[in-house]
Formats: sequence, structure tokens, C-alpha cells
Amino acid sequence: MTATTVSPVTTTPPITPVDAAAVARRRLSRPWASLAAVVLGILWTLPTFGLAVTSVRPQLLARTTGWWTFFSDPQVTLDNYRTVFSPQGGNLGAYFLNSFVITIPAVLFPLSLAVLAAYAFAWVDFKGRNVLFIAVFSLQIVPIQVTLLPLLKLYVGAGLAGTFWTIWLSHSVFALPLAIFLIHNFMREIPRELIEAARMDGAGHVQILLKVLLPLLTPALAAFGIFQFLWVWNDLLVALTFAGGGTDVAPLTVGIYNLSGTRGSALHLVSAGAFVSIIVPVTVFLSLQRYFVRGLLAGGLKG
Repeated sequence: MTATTVSPVTTTPPITPVDAAAVARRRLSRPWASLAAVVLGILWTLPTFGLAVTSVRPQLLARTTGWWTFFSDPQVTLDNYRTVFSPQGGNLGAYFLNSFVITIPAVLFPLSLAVLAAYAFAWVDFKGRNVLFIAVFSLQIVPIQVTLLPLLKLYVGAGLAGTFWTIWLSHSVFALPLAIFLIHNFMREIPRELIEAARMDGAGHVQILLKVLLPLLTPALAAFGIFQFLWVWNDLLVALTFAGGGTDVAPLTVGIYNLSGTRGSALHLVSAGAFVSIIVPVTVFLSLQRYFVRGLLAGGLKG
């Protein structure tokens, strides 16, 4: 009788977000990747630089010559910014404040709901969980445009028309499918042993979510938070549909739209307003970009 040799079973350790980030960093450090990044950086920065130059040029020069002629005739003025912030001009100060009032709740509302839903889909066993998760995820394919009119009728019937609630609710509903998907995938990367250990210590669902999982979800929450912040801050369609064009509720994008719509080819004013509008999202993205990359890599891994 011959003895059979049993070969040891080797298991491949799961890929963690840190490992995925390290692999991506090595690939992006190659010479061709660095060259492509430099080219893309120049292509992205050049229009922004032209926008900044146009915003400080006198009205006549901005309308009759290209921004690159600034170097041959460097005339600078701050009158464009004074005009767009003045009550008689663009009154962008009021729109700027409205953008913050709209954007911050429109980020926090879907984040809070998505964390709860993602936890249920990831760690709570209930009948029809997979089917419901697929249904929620598939809502991302629904175009926003087809929902605007039905939502507007609902808001008018409920007496919410012309208030911040219409924009908060709309952006939250549109963002929930992506938020749930991204945070759910990140949660599934957390070892099950950690959850089981918390349950053995007597922790319930609320304690596990708040004390165990939530501190580990910072990259995913930041990644979606940046996505949602940029989307809401730069949104014009939803704001025009539900907020109108007045300074009571409308955000900064509507104020810039009014500059171009009521003043013809006021390129010098539109450039000044547009440059003001990009300062906040660029600052947010640069401040949280490390969490943004980690959250995207974790969300793309297989749970």
C-alpha cells in the first residue's frame, strides 16, 4: 500500500486597500506615466490659467483680444470682481453663501443614509438582500432629466417649491445608489473576524457600526464626499429646476448663468465669476485627495 503525499494548500492573501494603493503608486511612478501626467496637467491647467487672466483684464481687451495677448499688453484690473460681487452687478456673495447652504447638507444626508444601508447590505442577513442591492445599484442608470418634472410636481404639491429642501432631497436621492455601492464595497473588505469579535464582546449592530466600522470608513466616506461635493457645487440643472434664479435659494452656478444670460457677451464678468466658483472645489479636492484615491481603490476591489 503506497502512501499518498498531500501537498500543502496555499491560500492567496486578500488584496487590501493599502496593497492596491502601493501597486498603483509603483505603476504611476514609471517614466511614461509621469510624462502623461505632466501633459495632462498642462492641458488641464492652461484653460484655468486663461480664465484667471481674462478675469483681471479690462472689458474692452477681454472682448476683442485673446487672453494670450496679455503678455504683450499686461493691463490688470479688479473691477470685474468688484462688479460681480456688487448688489447692482452679479451679487455673487449671496449666491456663494447659498452654495454652501446647499452643498453641505446635500453631502451629509446621502452619506448618513448610505452608511446605514451599506451596513445592512454587507453584514445583516435578510431575505432578498442581494436582489434589493442590485435594484438599488441599477438606479444609477436612470437619467436625472426624466425625474425632474415628476419631482417638481411632488414638491409643488407638498408646498416645498422654492426652498432649500427641494435641492437637498433631489441631490440626496440622485446620490444614494453610488454612495451605497461604494461604501458597501469598502465594508466588505473589512475582515469578518473583526465583526465576529465585536459580537462576542456583546456589541450590537449600532455599536459595531459606530465604534468598529465607522472609524475604518474614512477613505470611502471622503471619496464619496468629494464626488458629491463637486457634483452639487457645480450643478446647474437641478438648481435651475427647483431653485429658480433669485438670490434666496439659488447657488453660485445660477448666479454665473445670470451673468451670461443678462449681460450678453460679458466674458470679463463670467470669467471672474467662474474663477471664484472653482476656488472652493479645488481646495476641497487637494485637501482630501489621498482619501479620494484610497476610497476609489477600495471600492473597486472585489468583496
